[in-house]
Amino acid sequence: MEPVRIHRKEAVSMDEVVKQYIRSMKIAAGLNTQRIFAAWDACSGAGEFTLKRFFRDGKLYITLGSSVIRSQLYFQKDILIEKMNRFLSQDSLFTEDNHAVGYIKELILK
Repeated sequence: MEPVRIHRKEAVSMDEVVKQYIRSMKIAAGLNTQRIFAAWDACSGAGEFTLKRFFRDGKLYITLGSSVIRSQLYFQKDILIEKMNRFLSQDSLFTEDNHAVGYIKELILK
């Protein structure tokens, strides 16, 4: 009788295991939304003045408590979008290929 040979599977990094887990549990959309809000706080510097955050269809809606901050950020919208998307692309928890919640296309300040 011949011994049974067990084949090893290809080694998978922890990074890939976490991404597979996120996909299998179907929590990518919610996690991506939270990562987008974190990107806003990190890139805008206006996290403490932010009252509400909402994301849908590539549009990030931000309600600010200060009209002065809102008017200053209004003229930096394109730069902020670029900065936040760069921040997200470097975030290992952000799932880039998620069809429901992806990169920021538009920033709407209220």
